[in-house]
Amino acid sequence: MTQYAGSAVAPGTDLGQYARALLRVHDAVMGGSPPPVSPRPLVFRSWRRVLGVGLDPTRANARDPLTRAEVERRRRTSPLALVVDEIRTMLTSVADASRFIVVVTDADGVILWREGSPGVLRRADVLGFTEGATWTEDHVGTNAIGTALAERAPVQLFSAEHFEEGQHPWYCTASPIHDPRTGALLGVIDVSGPALTLHPALIALVDSATRLAEARLWRYHEESLHRLRRSAEHIIATTGGPLLLVDDDGWVAHHHGVLVRDRIAAPREDRPIAVPGLGLCLPERLAEGWLVRPDRRAATIVGHLRTVSGDAVLEVSGAADGGAWRASLTPRHAEILRRLAAAGTEGLSAARLSRALFGDDEHQVTVRAEVSRLRRAVGALVATGPYRIADGVRLVCED
Repeated sequence: MTQYAGSAVAPGTDLGQYARALLRVHDAVMGGSPPPVSPRPLVFRSWRRVLGVGLDPTRANARDPLTRAEVERRRRTSPLALVVDEIRTMLTSVADASRFIVVVTDADGVILWREGSPGVLRRADVLGFTEGATWTEDHVGTNAIGTALAERAPVQLFSAEHFEEGQHPWYCTASPIHDPRTGALLGVIDVSGPALTLHPALIALVDSATRLAEARLWRYHEESLHRLRRSAEHIIATTGGPLLLVDDDGWVAHHHGVLVRDRIAAPREDRPIAVPGLGLCLPERLAEGWLVRPDRRAATIVGHLRTVSGDAVLEVSGAADGGAWRASLTPRHAEILRRLAAAGTEGLSAARLSRALFGDDEHQVTVRAEVSRLRRAVGALVATGPYRIADGVRLVCED
């Protein structure tokens, strides 16, 4: 069962014959017998996860559909609402759109938007593949949406690679969408249809739609920073000394008297923040965004990474001042900080950090997403290009 370029099916494959071969593999594995050939590693990992939560492959497991009101609330609050029309237009404009449906979920795997062939939509209704339904692996077994969420990577599945027998007549191609500012997972784009209509170009099509969505989200971000600069022009013009103007997530809209940086820790009114190049700063809330200026009582940034009651905690302060803040970290983020501290000023590339954390170079996308989430928690204490502890910061790892 040789695969090609991430596809579930190699070019030129007889789809009907291949579907029957996959069914024999599925039945053997689910029955506890050795399969005639091994399933793809991606599929085997997913089946093992799903069997571990006790789902039954012979029936439709619970979809747990949400109410219409909750679906509408999730739509309103999802950043993907900004780009969903462009996603659907791109995917439904191709010639084969009469043979599939386009689905967009949130990060919980809840279907928020669905569009496409009326005939395929009716078949999806019978399957429970409807707006408001949750399509994670622990709800409905191995499927492209849930498996893409679990693997944090694009996924294509064909026929009996799905866990539930009711999904065997389908193919599905899904790709996660990430916030280009933070790396946070926003949801999944999925194209699904009858298995025997699978087209080899669908992987490239879904990938292009994902890239378009993330590029558009970045453009909206840049436009919001421009609006922030315009709204604060009168304050910047009358404020002396080094400063940063940032949005609620810490993205820099304007800087003066300090080297350009893309982002700092998200400001909060109840704590100082550490900014390399400025020291400890006291954020000041504006009508839109924050004004960040140095707290002249402090000059040096010192971070202590320690374990408190079994949890990793980072405590940051200025050496000459009692002002400080602390953040609880995941074990993975604490490990990344320790690796970066050990690397010194040389830092680590995404590839080297992938090898340090996972033992290979194959997890660079995961590494970039994890560092992005880490920087959301600790701000500019972690620098990029390469990843390293920022200049002017001393990190002490106490455990």
